[in-house]
Amino acid sequence: MEFTEAFKQAGPCCFSPDSRFLAVAVDHRLFIRNVFSLKVEQLYSCVDKISFIEWAPDSQYVLCGLYKRPMVQAWSLTHPDWTCKIDEGPAGIAYARWSPDSRHILTTSEFQLRLTVWSLVNTACVHVQWPKHTAKSVSFTRDGKFAAVCIRRDCKDYVNLLSCQSWEVMGAFAVDTVDLAGVEWAPDDSSIVVWDSLLEYKVLIYSPDGRCLLKYQAYESGLGVKTVAWSPCGQFLAVGSYDQQVRALNHLTWKTFAEFMHMTTIRAPCNATIFKEVDEPLQLHMSDLSLSDDFALNIQDGSIDNSREGNCRVKYKVVDLPVNLPFQKPVIDKPNPKQGIGLMSWSCDSQYLLTRNDSMPTVLWIWDICRLEPAAVLIHKDPIRAAAWDPTGGPRLALCTGSPNLYMWSPAGAWCVSIPLSEFSICDLKWSSGGGRLLLKSKETFSCAAFVQDLPDSTEECTTSDDE
Repeated sequence: MEFTEAFKQAGPCCFSPDSRFLAVAVDHRLFIRNVFSLKVEQLYSCVDKISFIEWAPDSQYVLCGLYKRPMVQAWSLTHPDWTCKIDEGPAGIAYARWSPDSRHILTTSEFQLRLTVWSLVNTACVHVQWPKHTAKSVSFTRDGKFAAVCIRRDCKDYVNLLSCQSWEVMGAFAVDTVDLAGVEWAPDDSSIVVWDSLLEYKVLIYSPDGRCLLKYQAYESGLGVKTVAWSPCGQFLAVGSYDQQVRALNHLTWKTFAEFMHMTTIRAPCNATIFKEVDEPLQLHMSDLSLSDDFALNIQDGSIDNSREGNCRVKYKVVDLPVNLPFQKPVIDKPNPKQGIGLMSWSCDSQYLLTRNDSMPTVLWIWDICRLEPAAVLIHKDPIRAAAWDPTGGPRLALCTGSPNLYMWSPAGAWCVSIPLSEFSICDLKWSSGGGRLLLKSKETFSCAAFVQDLPDSTEECTTSDDE
């Protein structure tokens, strides 16, 4: 892998959908950089600090959410003199996003009073009263023709279906939820999933005409659903719960075909490979020793024991079963307990599912959907901050833990990559849509990583190398 130098950032950063540009916020300024050279292509100045950035799907426009103002500004890459400013006045703006056609912006006001669709073509706007949430109340079909909008009216939850051409309500139906938490179209646009708040376990599948296809409740009298994710192929629906389990449903019968338990101890028989992050002292030769260095010398082979803190490299070590996983007991007298499946994501080919149980924040589970068992378990020293699949090609996973190391996994094995930048701890990461580059963020800087060669072919090479 090759890494760029560190550049300053003080806010959100993201690749454009066509992977040609990188938008970087530095206080009230928006830098548009070329992905390959990282040279500044455009520089825009907003009226306040940038809180949120999102590219239009066609990569020609980019919006900036100035939620402290509150206001939204949009800019055009093809017409640098063009600008758009959206101000909801006293209603405020809590969230903004693009529509699939890249010519409309949707904003949600404070206290969910209304959702407004703003046209960049004719300056018209359409209002939808009482959206349920700021960010999770809208879902678009894959073809971008329809939108499902959750609203709350007369103390009951509803789903409105809007046409993305006229933004008129094409249909509406009530959903059997106490306090709807989210909505998501299936990847094939054939059904809609909604789920209830954490106080009640309830997952509902509806057809676009409002027929209830499934009412799923795994248990009662306990905290319910925490995460929901469709597989990219649309055949599976994964539901992560506060009981530290993931349940997978199929799209033909809507029955549960697998339950993935996150045990604190992994015992045989288990086909999963257990990778554990360990420190390995660097072994230097006498020729590498300067007068100012203070290392222990091995007289027999002339090597240097560089075992002091900060002079070690990190690698994955394959450990034998049984393995006791680090576990944190949640605090029962505080809200939002750190337990349950807080992170869950499907690989691009729908063959693997990654999960993180928040009671074991340093452990990442990777499940093989074909075999219905864990393919690998990755144990780290620090809590996992972010994990993301390569959006193209075969399954390849990148994750970070707030350390100066990048962690990778593929079916061939797992390995660690040391970042050759001083005082750079990776707090977040994002793939480019082309899959060849990674955006790595630290607290005040960012760097881009590029893959210059294919992944290692053998498991032994992957499990022992720390640089690619």
